[in-house]
Amino acid sequence: METWITICDTCKRDDWQDRGIEKTDGERLAEFIEAQDLGPIKTRRVSCLMGCSNGCNVAIQADGKLNYTLGDFDAGEEAARGIVEYAQKHAESDTGQVPYREWPQEIKGHFVTRHPPLPKA
Repeated sequence: METWITICDTCKRDDWQDRGIEKTDGERLAEFIEAQDLGPIKTRRVSCLMGCSNGCNVAIQADGKLNYTLGDFDAGEEAARGIVEYAQKHAESDTGQVPYREWPQEIKGHFVTRHPPLPKA
């Protein structure tokens, strides 16, 4: 089973326009995530995870496992590092559940939703 980090590349923090940056916060976070040592983790960008009040948003997903949406990140290397580390632990888990004591500090407080795996039948 492959674990994916799905990154919303249209996410914009509330002060996006005031900061005068050309790329969205989601695009910047995607670049930081993609620059990490991903190991077996795959990434993809999508336009809108519909979590605008929690931007920047990512989903950690794998077939047959619990899937998570995380949000309210600042687009930076620290957040990217925590997201990738959590995704790697998710990939190592049979169920997708990672014990709280193993969560990277950078992702604590950023969970938005948890989705159970789809039924096989």
